[in-house]
Amino acid sequence: MISFAWQEAQGWTSDEWLGFYLNTFVLLYPDADPNQVGAKMTRIFEGNVAEELANAPRFDQKVSFSLQAFLDIHMDTGLDSDRNGITRTSNPIYSYILGGIGFFILFIACINFVNLAVARSLKRAKEIGIRKVIGGHRGQLIFQFLTESFLITLIAFLMALVLCQFVLPVFNVLSDKQLSLSYLMDFELIVAFFGLLIVTGLVAGFYPALVLSGFDPYETIQKRAKLFKQNFLTKGLVVFQFTLSICLVVGTILIFSQFNFLTSLDLGYEDKGVMKVNGFRGNAAALDAVKQELQTMAEVSSVGAYNGNYNGTLAKVNNENIEFGYIGVDDNFLSTLEIELVEGRNFSSAFSTDPDESIIVNEAFLKQVGWASGEGQEVDFDWKNKKMKVIGVIRDYHFASLKEKISPLVLTQDPQYQLESLFIKLNDGYSAETIKKIESVFRTHVPFMPFDYSFEEESNLKRYEREAKWKQMITAGASLSIFVSCIGLFGLAAFNAESREKEVGVRKVMGASVNSIVRMLSLDFVLLILFAMVLAIPIAYFSGTIWLKEFAYKVEIEWWYFGIAGVFALVVAILTVGIESFKAAIKNPVETLKNE
Repeated sequence: MISFAWQEAQGWTSDEWLGFYLNTFVLLYPDADPNQVGAKMTRIFEGNVAEELANAPRFDQKVSFSLQAFLDIHMDTGLDSDRNGITRTSNPIYSYILGGIGFFILFIACINFVNLAVARSLKRAKEIGIRKVIGGHRGQLIFQFLTESFLITLIAFLMALVLCQFVLPVFNVLSDKQLSLSYLMDFELIVAFFGLLIVTGLVAGFYPALVLSGFDPYETIQKRAKLFKQNFLTKGLVVFQFTLSICLVVGTILIFSQFNFLTSLDLGYEDKGVMKVNGFRGNAAALDAVKQELQTMAEVSSVGAYNGNYNGTLAKVNNENIEFGYIGVDDNFLSTLEIELVEGRNFSSAFSTDPDESIIVNEAFLKQVGWASGEGQEVDFDWKNKKMKVIGVIRDYHFASLKEKISPLVLTQDPQYQLESLFIKLNDGYSAETIKKIESVFRTHVPFMPFDYSFEEESNLKRYEREAKWKQMITAGASLSIFVSCIGLFGLAAFNAESREKEVGVRKVMGASVNSIVRMLSLDFVLLILFAMVLAIPIAYFSGTIWLKEFAYKVEIEWWYFGIAGVFALVVAILTVGIESFKAAIKNPVETLKNE
């Protein structure tokens, strides 16, 4: 932190009203209206900026002021918060996605409870009949079954708190956070959790309570073997939970594909083995000395320099303003990063006029201005009061994230853009000792600055850290949802096989094979999973399309994403159901028939 007065003494500040190089923090009185304050700031700005605008005809943007709450910066996507050292570090959509996954898994568990409670209802038919015979009312039965549901939910809630304590470190690694259970000790959260407990108990127990309390035990016993087939709600809930699970599996495959695409796409330059060293601001002599000394090292292939930032500016082409990125570079910048020159020549010390008269543009610049060829063309930098000639055209390279399209770019050797950073291309086989030698050279010439270095390949991967984290979290969510769904399916299959023991016994006596019985017991479930696949395809496709809109360069959603997810869900379901069906099919029919 540096005193503002000291910066003014160094000439580092500006009194221009169009110089948005500072963040301004305003402490309001409690009764102040932020909207009114913003409007007053706009009026003050307009009253002072008129003279500057008269001298800056190229500035044609409307400026208005508003206040952003300090705590909103973290996840506010409505304003440009990534400015002057303040970085928006998250996007609320991902919090909603993660919360949605948690909700879906909980809802799938509730579905399991409903299905299993209904499936087990026949086991309790005699209990319900006896209670009704001795005078029990339906309201009493509903209260009993809801109480059971709430008790199970409460036990699960307490177990979840204990489990969270053990799982939280793993989640912190996945999400790159430092969360603690102490954060839950908040009144609003406690109320929300209590509400979650009540809602979960009701969702899981309300329908089973109605079904169980309304049984006519005699009729139920008569139709014992047909209950599962007639329960359309049970079937619908199985379809719903597997639809969600398949959607999550498709999402996992899509995120894997997009992440691999982002990290393997040709960037238009070579980032492997390229080391970037900062810290030469205002010290051109030190940069040149370090550069010359590094070029003599056997471990170093090439060294190039640039001004350390992709500044945005504009100039005129055919009397129209064109916006583009603008960076200062040296003669070795292109060769060090292996950026292809597709037309014309590179900067060279052999041409003394290059710093004042020459620029190099990228292919995106040509497309923007409509040139078929760039070499020899002129760009009017009216704010410099000079025209500069294009001496070369470079292949488009991704100097920003792949979430952004490659924009027009201009390279210059204008002395105004002081070189501040070095790109060092290392030969294969470099080691930690190589980095120490480079640091030694740096400290010799720049003793009072930290040795700030990074590797381009790692920096590029860091741009997609969020996608890497989400790849892991969505995979975990999909795995949990499939697991929880299979638990419910396993229970339903077990009860279905148990409730049809007599039928299976009769079929075996009549000569049915084990395979035919397994197919018979599994068929209903397989059809449900196939129907879930049909429902999941449009939902997953629509959701994936929305997510991919965040990227300028992205994969196409392929048909095999859905094929893999569907086959995976089907195989898991068949194995789950098949185990119980096989156990029922190999039972001795003498044992099953004598117990009727």
